[in-house]
Amino acid sequence: MMYDVAIVGFGPVGALLANLLGRAGHHVLVLERDADIHPLPRAVHFDGEVMRIFQSADLAEPVAMLARSSSKGMRFINAAGELLLERRGVDGVGPQGWANNWYFNQPTLDAALRAGAARYSSVDIRLQHDVTALTKHGEHVTLAVADQSFTARYVVGCDGARSLVRRHIGSTQDDLGLHQPWLVVDLLVNPGSPRAAALPEYTVQLCDPARPMTVVNVGGRRRRWEIMLMPGDRAEAMTDSAVFWPMLSRWLAPTDATVERAAVYTFHSVIARGWRRGRLMLAGDACHQTPPFLGQGMCAGLRDAANLAWKLDAVLYGRAADALLDTYESERAPHVRAFIELAVRLGAIIQATDPAIAEARDEQFRDGGTELFDFPQPQLGPGARIDAEPPVGVIFPQPRLPARHLLDEAVGTRFAVIGRRPILAAVTAATTERWRAADLSIIDDGGPVIDAWLAAHECAALILRPDRYVFGTARTGADLDALTSRLPY
Repeated sequence: MMYDVAIVGFGPVGALLANLLGRAGHHVLVLERDADIHPLPRAVHFDGEVMRIFQSADLAEPVAMLARSSSKGMRFINAAGELLLERRGVDGVGPQGWANNWYFNQPTLDAALRAGAARYSSVDIRLQHDVTALTKHGEHVTLAVADQSFTARYVVGCDGARSLVRRHIGSTQDDLGLHQPWLVVDLLVNPGSPRAAALPEYTVQLCDPARPMTVVNVGGRRRRWEIMLMPGDRAEAMTDSAVFWPMLSRWLAPTDATVERAAVYTFHSVIARGWRRGRLMLAGDACHQTPPFLGQGMCAGLRDAANLAWKLDAVLYGRAADALLDTYESERAPHVRAFIELAVRLGAIIQATDPAIAEARDEQFRDGGTELFDFPQPQLGPGARIDAEPPVGVIFPQPRLPARHLLDEAVGTRFAVIGRRPILAAVTAATTERWRAADLSIIDDGGPVIDAWLAAHECAALILRPDRYVFGTARTGADLDALTSRLPY
């Protein structure tokens, strides 16, 4: 059988991509080397945009049931307890139509994403299938697994930092300079512990030069500590509870919690050059890795899946040329770089271990006051969008429309034209026919949030891509005609 897409790796990124392509009706093969979901927690956070992506895969409800929304943000605090900078929380629903921050246990999320992919008869999931080789042919790729082989029109490597698919592509990597080992300790706190009850609800980045740490309220009984290794620390000794419990003593004692796992990881900051070679592509950790100081590592991979899915869908159904897939890396690489560079900057703040440098840092924040920051909303790089300044290429908000539907529920997984009725009525008949032929959604009464957005950006209409990024904006009917003529299909 010839599959449309073979996905190598069934972690969150591969599972989401399988959901999105399966929902669109494509024949998808998923090859995963392990027999079961990794049983221990790894990623713990995603943001409102990612929840919106889950919504597009019809997974918002099961994911919301297993995750904890939070409005508490993140605080960078020095050794004296002074607040240096803060990522602000947002009460209630954020601009993406969901809470801005969610915390979860990854094995539980992985199970929900895999169950979602299994809904589709066109998705063939093969566990304990370790891909050992890829052979590229003119119109397909052969994947070797033990004594079996499979063929697919396209292959996406969601196979992690040691990606086999990346090796076949021959990608190089840009090093953004952060490579630091940290101990990660996951605890299940005892329900009756007063000390556990007093733990902060927000995430703490403890910028103590004697021992930088991160403290995360994952939800329920779960708490995470990330502890930076210092000169002289032996990685193999750090996972000994006799070594790390004294480091946690300002918060908890061994009688307050049970250790779920303790492991040393090296946080990296790299971006691959070459996310596509012909019919081979990469997503997630296979093409970028970020330190966790923003909680955006998994989020970046899920954005990859959302960007790639609509383009593969258009190419596989013949609505767009194969060249559309070349816009995947050109758009996503600059976008993910913005997140990684901010995470590296935050890492430099928390990882300052020279007392003099740390004191200079603290004095700089005292002089300037607490710095407030939010998750960035960078512009996509050049690609399947108009070449213009933001808001073009930036994620569009998701309000409730006057009919009380969330925007994405109304437009579906298509391009959408959104604007004021006089402008939409002023386009040519050829433009109207193009919208009909391309099955675009039309929103001519977006309500006050969209009206305010249009006013703020001095336009009267826009075209929205299937991944909810702005394709382009228009002030007049003629502008909208020109914009329509630039659609990729």
